This record gives sequence, structure tokens and C-alpha cells, in this order.
Amino acid sequence: MVCISGANAAAITPTRPQNSEADLSASLEIIDFLCSHKVRGIAVFGATGEFTHFATEDRIRLTHMAVKRSRVPVIVNATHSSLSESVRIAEDAASNGAAALLIQPPIYFRYQPPEIREFLLRFIDESENRLPVLLYNLPAFNNAIPIEVSLELLESGAAAGIKDSSGNWEYMAQLLQLRQRKEFALLVGNDTTTARGRAAGADGFVSGCACAVPELLVALDDAITSGNSDHAARLAAMLAEFVAQIDQFPGPSGVREALLERGMPVGGRAVPFAPETRRKAAEFREWFRGFLRSLHEATQ
Repeated sequence: MVCISGANAAAITPTRPQNSEADLSASLEIIDFLCSHKVRGIAVFGATGEFTHFATEDRIRLTHMAVKRSRVPVIVNATHSSLSESVRIAEDAASNGAAALLIQPPIYFRYQPPEIREFLLRFIDESENRLPVLLYNLPAFNNAIPIEVSLELLESGAAAGIKDSSGNWEYMAQLLQLRQRKEFALLVGNDTTTARGRAAGADGFVSGCACAVPELLVALDDAITSGNSDHAARLAAMLAEFVAQIDQFPGPSGVREALLERGMPVGGRAVPFAPETRRKAAEFREWFRGFLRSLHEATQ
């Protein structure tokens, strides 16, 4: 059984200023930052980590360094466009001491449920003796894992758990129902349902927002698990405010802007901002300075 619970952060992948290569030194600074704020685990090369921009060799190299550096378990996303490369990433993660694997359906092309099921089963079969496998459902950016496929793989024990990043409460509710009769790791992966899912019985969450404001997500998890509902509601409202702000930017760009404001190295953007987006980014960073002051008061 995979031991991933509580507040986990999905890390960005800093890049070198002059090109789009992963910046290993800056990535280790992000790992140190997250560990210092007491997250329970760190996921690398998920959607927040923009894994599609990086070659397999970059992903393998950074994963190796992250696992060595981190003081908490590291979860590695092995998703790729092909089964062979996904397995290659999984093999390396296992040999380097990662805690668990995340796997989506193969990226880019649209696949039907039978192919998604077959891909996931093949990946699990080739990875089962290495690391626990967590299904990774992220329909906003990729093929969804049909709920019937998730339920089958979890109930059979083929998959050790799931990170549901859909934000679809009906999907999460069916997973919670299955948990009443079958043990598996259930993690929320969408910050719009983090508080609700955790309060309803999910083991924890893997949050992109936690990369920018880890103290908020750690405090929210503590408030929920300790039964401090008033404080949890206040922190959940702050999380919703932060999500609304970063949603004006594509992908994890808002998280990167917040980290930039905090003095963390993020590197260049894979896709440059248009002039109007640059203006929004400047306004966001000004707003974020005030938000950080309020967050400090709320989490002391």
C-alpha cells in the first residue's frame, strides 16, 4: 500500500533563462522550499511541472536529483505519449528511490476506453514489482480515465490508488464510495475540490497551488484533520481566491508568477506572454504581495 497522504505539492520545473532545458540547481531550490514548509510529499513532472516540454533524459536526470535532495517522499509522473517511454521513466524512478508513480493515459491523441484500459494495465504489469502505481485522471489536459476503468483497476488491486484531478465531484463521489469496501490511496488533484475531498475522506491531495503557497495547503490540511471547521473554511476561502487569480493564466503560469514574487528561480516561460498577459502578471504579483501578508496572519 502506498503511504501518500496529507498535503503534497506538485512542483514546477524551473528552466534555464536562455533555453527550455530543465534547471537542476533551481529545481533543488524548489524542493528545499517545499520541504521547509513541511509538505508531506512532492510530485515531479506532473501538469504543474509541465512534463510535456521535457525530454525523457531531462526527466530522469531531475528525478534522480529530486529524490536525493528531498526530505519527503517524491512521486514521479511517468506519463508519456508511448508505453515504452513511460516504462523507462518508471524504471528509473524505482531505481532512484521514488515513493510512487503517477500515470495518465498516453498524451496528445484521443483514445477510447479499451485502449486506455489496456495501456494502464500494461504499464502496471511492467511496473508492479517496482513502485506503487497511482492512476492520474486529468481530463482538462488529456484523455480522461473513464470512471469504470478507474473503479475496475482500483477494486482489483491492479492500481494502488488514484489522483483525481478532474474537479468532477460525481467522479470523486464514486471513488469515495468504492473506498468504503476497498482500500486504496485516494488523492485529490484539483484545488477547486481539495477541501471538500479531504473533508469527505480522501487520504490527502497533490496540489499545484501548494508549490506557490505551501503554508496555506499545509494549514488547510491540519485544520480539516483536526476538526477546526471555522479555520478550515477561512483557509479554503483563501485557496479559492488564489485559484481564481491564477486561473487567468494558462496552465501553471500563475503558480510560476507567485513563486517569482517569492524570490524563487523559475526560469523562462515555455510560451511567451502576450503584452496584455504581461500586464495581468504585474497586477497579479502586486495582488499576491498583499495576499501573502494575509496568509501569514492566517497561518500563524
